[in-house]
Amino acid sequence: MQVHVVDGTYELFRHYYAVPPHSDVHARERGAVVGVVASILSMLRDGATHVGVATDHVIESFRNGLYGGYKTGDGIDPRLFEQFHPLEDALRSLGVVVWPMVDQEADDALAAAAHRAALDERVERVFVCSPDKDLAQCVRGDRVVQFDRRRNAVRREREVIERFGVKPASIPDYLALVGDTSDGYPGLPRWGAKGAAAVLGRYERLERIPKDARAWDVPVRGADALAKSLREGWADALLFRDLATLRTDAPVFEDVDELRWRGPSPSFAATCAELRAEDLVERARRVAP
Repeated sequence: MQVHVVDGTYELFRHYYAVPPHSDVHARERGAVVGVVASILSMLRDGATHVGVATDHVIESFRNGLYGGYKTGDGIDPRLFEQFHPLEDALRSLGVVVWPMVDQEADDALAAAAHRAALDERVERVFVCSPDKDLAQCVRGDRVVQFDRRRNAVRREREVIERFGVKPASIPDYLALVGDTSDGYPGLPRWGAKGAAAVLGRYERLERIPKDARAWDVPVRGADALAKSLREGWADALLFRDLATLRTDAPVFEDVDELRWRGPSPSFAATCAELRAEDLVERARRVAP
């Protein structure tokens, strides 16, 4: 079997900015919700059988307590923000498993689900459906892969290395050095993608990088300045790596069979009627097992 774990928050943002506005029967904007539900139905039509969707039930997480500059919900368009919880309700009505995250993030749920699914010998491949670079750390060979559904591109371990210059396990260390503006932490001064890839491609982990650049056995431009930055910013580097490290203990499922889609719930027709998207009922009927 194959397992698809989907970044529902990413999908909601993507559809909000890609689809025309659409109001439900109460004149509330629900275009992104309808778009994501339709997209999941397309995935099921194309053969997905075991599906779970992770969402950020709230934007803030335990990481905000670790670092004051970490991302918050500030600045999100209210018309998008108000669709977060309705999306969860609509997906449950469709019969899809949803993991609404509060203390942790949707990415943590995806990492936990991918890890747990990969432990099951029946699972041939796990697709982590999100292009976000921090999720590249979940990739394991050809068995746990990232899937960018918009580009129809699969990122296996070799593609992770080709893109970032480091193995999947080194992605948190890489992000600690270069930063992640979307999550709100800056990385260390002077460290860019090329320098981080060269150094971590050789040493893999922050702790293995010699503090004196003269001991580096990989040529890197400005090595002395990078080594100094690492020494002076060591505490920040460890903090940023902790922020970038996805947790695999999020509560997701006990048995992968829980993810099997068995068709929409009896409430799906009423949900679609409220969304003014009755065509989704027929689409679900056609793909239901």
